[in-house]
Amino acid sequence: MSKILITGAGGYIGSVATDLFLKSGYQVVSLDNFQTGYKEPLEFLKNKYPNQFKFYEVDLKNDLSPIFEKEPNISAVIHYAASCLVDESMKNPGKYFLNNVAVTSNLLSSMDKFNIKNIIFSSTCAIYGEAEYYPIDEKHPLRPSTPYGASKKMAEEVIQWYGKLKKFNYMILRYFNVCGATDDGSIGDSKKPSTLLVQNTVRGALGIEKFYLTCPEVDTLDKTPIRDYINVVDLNLAHLKALEYLIKTKKSEIINLGTGTGSSVLEVVNQVKTLTGIEIPIEKANTRQGDDAKKVADITKAEKILSWKPSKTIEDSVKSLIVWYKNHPQGWKD
Repeated sequence: MSKILITGAGGYIGSVATDLFLKSGYQVVSLDNFQTGYKEPLEFLKNKYPNQFKFYEVDLKNDLSPIFEKEPNISAVIHYAASCLVDESMKNPGKYFLNNVAVTSNLLSSMDKFNIKNIIFSSTCAIYGEAEYYPIDEKHPLRPSTPYGASKKMAEEVIQWYGKLKKFNYMILRYFNVCGATDDGSIGDSKKPSTLLVQNTVRGALGIEKFYLTCPEVDTLDKTPIRDYINVVDLNLAHLKALEYLIKTKKSEIINLGTGTGSSVLEVVNQVKTLTGIEIPIEKANTRQGDDAKKVADITKAEKILSWKPSKTIEDSVKSLIVWYKNHPQGWKD
């Protein structure tokens, strides 16, 4: 049974990932400082997999040697932990360069010290900036327009230098817009407030929290941004395949993860209305900074390298979120 370490395991994507890797037979050690993540999903998983799973409350800015000394034989690290709010990064850039760049550097240094040479990194389509063409492939110029995107680009560069100088093997996975919950609705997003459209729309439809339109007016048919919405389980299945590929081939790759299709904000809102049968009043609130008109992924490389393609639609994601939020209207803090 291979042992892996997952950072940011108490977060939305990290907790779904932890569940999936445990289901797939991996022994998992997870780290989180719980500033934005939650202990509850990890306690839930600890009860479910008592012999396969350990978690530690650790700040990745600190010395990580005690963890690696206590947990020998880790074969790979999957690095989800990050600050990831575009709008916040425009107001507090220092937080993003500290949490996303310095922390990644500290993690890599610790991995090198303990001779752990495999890393899978959660990156983002925000590093591309305003799209020059569609769909966006991995060769698209990197021109981030926010500190969040810039911090992820810098972290990618740090990882690539470790690849060149320290013989690290890496998979850099650039996410487009993540949505949904586990298929049974047992693990989902607890961020409050969330910046994720599909989650917020479902919450609005269920009367948990008022729904506000926060996107800017852009040059699309309905004047709302178009994004590529990928289901969180599909996303993490790609991580599972990426780890298998990395361990088997020792080849480093940079790969987009999306669906290859786009939906506008208003199209998503209408989809949620249809599935719930509930009219969602649309009110505008403060416009978020940093949103551009359109981002849709070219996922040809993911299909070719990882033999992966998404299987779930926005409808599937909405249905899983309805179950999640009905059972956890306030997230893990119920």
